[in-house]
Amino acid sequence: MEKREYTIYFLLMYFITQPQLKGIVTRLFSQQGFYLQMQPDGTIDGSKDENSDNTLFNLIPVGLRVVAIQGVKSGFYIAMNGEGMLYSSEMFTPECKFKESVFENYYVIYSSTVYRQQESGRAWFLGLTKEGQVMKGNRVKKTKPSSHFVPRPIEVCMYREPSLHEIEDKHRSRKSSGTPTMNGGKAVNQDST
Repeated sequence: MEKREYTIYFLLMYFITQPQLKGIVTRLFSQQGFYLQMQPDGTIDGSKDENSDNTLFNLIPVGLRVVAIQGVKSGFYIAMNGEGMLYSSEMFTPECKFKESVFENYYVIYSSTVYRQQESGRAWFLGLTKEGQVMKGNRVKKTKPSSHFVPRPIEVCMYREPSLHEIEDKHRSRKSSGTPTMNGGKAVNQDST
């Protein structure tokens, strides 16, 4: 990982811990040489095309070092089931939560917060093969390149959590506030609502 990407990543990690951040638009580049992608039909795999809209994801903090990974174009979330298979989900469920950790080589790894090996307790990871296909989470090891990703941020989208006493004020000054709102995990300018 280049020093610049390293610095950007740790700045983003700082912002993730702040309560106003609701999403980072990013591409996830695998050490295997592919960008993680979600096709419009929800199929998850890898792509060499770094400019494809299918490789754009919202990384949404949903807990301490826990993120939801949502395809920007499809609106679906990446999820992992009890067999370790990745799938796309229209609805956000506990299977859509991934623990985000920085590995010792400065790559980022994503593990299921719900499932792990029964006997050993080893986590199940998001991973791509050398051919760009998704792997079963229970077959991916955190020490292997298949699980190592570099987030390549495109845009940091900041939002403030609304409180009940602010709702009336927002309706009155909707056009002048300039604060984006959430619409299914996507940033929407209030002028367009």
